[in-house]
Amino acid sequence: MTAADVMATARSIISLQRPDGMIEWFPGGHCDPWNHVEAAMALTVAGMDEEADRAYQWLVDTQLPDGSWFNYYLATGIEDARLDTNVCAYLATGAWHRYISTDDVGGLEHLWPALEAGIDFVLRWQRPDGSIRWSLDPIGYLEEYALLTGSSSIYHSLRCAIACAERLGHERPDWELAAGRLAHALAHRPDAFAPKVEFAMDWYYPILSGALSGEAARRRIDASWSTFVMEGRGVRCVSTGEWVTAAETAECVLALDALGMDAAAVELLAWVQALRNEDGSYWTGMVYPEEATYPPLERSSYTAGAMVLAADALSRTTPASGLFRGEGLPSHLDLTEPAPKAPVEPALRTPGSPGAS
Repeated sequence: MTAADVMATARSIISLQRPDGMIEWFPGGHCDPWNHVEAAMALTVAGMDEEADRAYQWLVDTQLPDGSWFNYYLATGIEDARLDTNVCAYLATGAWHRYISTDDVGGLEHLWPALEAGIDFVLRWQRPDGSIRWSLDPIGYLEEYALLTGSSSIYHSLRCAIACAERLGHERPDWELAAGRLAHALAHRPDAFAPKVEFAMDWYYPILSGALSGEAARRRIDASWSTFVMEGRGVRCVSTGEWVTAAETAECVLALDALGMDAAAVELLAWVQALRNEDGSYWTGMVYPEEATYPPLERSSYTAGAMVLAADALSRTTPASGLFRGEGLPSHLDLTEPAPKAPVEPALRTPGSPGAS
């Protein structure tokens, strides 16, 4: 992707932004706050600060009194009133990305109240094992189980939130403890999450979020590469189908970049350019070998956003290009229990030795 390509992709996002700042998935489609933030981050990468700020202001304006947001919005109202914890945490990632891109402390202070309320809402639903319940349904019923992808994304948002707090001089030790507990669950408690192993996001998101790194992360990538990567095409959305999705491919690029696997990351990003359109937008997905778009003829703003963020990470263009490499983010508390010490055997005493009876 050239600089001109990136700018064209950012303009394709702007074409889907409504006057109130909301960024639709596609013309006349819905908006969810998580993908909305990802698209806003891409606009910041492209230097389109006014449009990005309108997007963030839309979140401030639509936040509910308890700090949450609904799952899906339409121009005419609410499409899905579920409260997804991952969705409600992601403003923190966008706010920190905006700050390290622009060095605008005033803008960070403006977003802080909404960011703080969103994180506090999410942490109400942390389970004793450290994972975070994934949602409340429209009538307020709390889903008991946690999702690996959602909790991984929340972990990254928590690190960003803590960074925001530190920059503004706020102490949030409860956030730091929650992040440590969550990181421990993500790295060491696979049983804490509902089994969704067929989804590619469950494969790479613990790495993308920074909860898993180093050799353990590389082993995870290697173990399922052939399951999720269609050679020459991109990343399958689910392991059970020959359906490549551009957003999952771009996010996997970010995970590979975080591991220093640059060659594989660049190659993956190059493959998925087959889903690019002349105006800079991207098909959401493609089914092979038919080469049929799926969903049919859908070009999505969040896909464009993920592509811009991946290009920025690989090219090291903006000050925020290292966000998903964890650059500038605080490390979490290490809550891994130390290995138990071997019991000390009492010394044997032989007859006639001091103290022997």
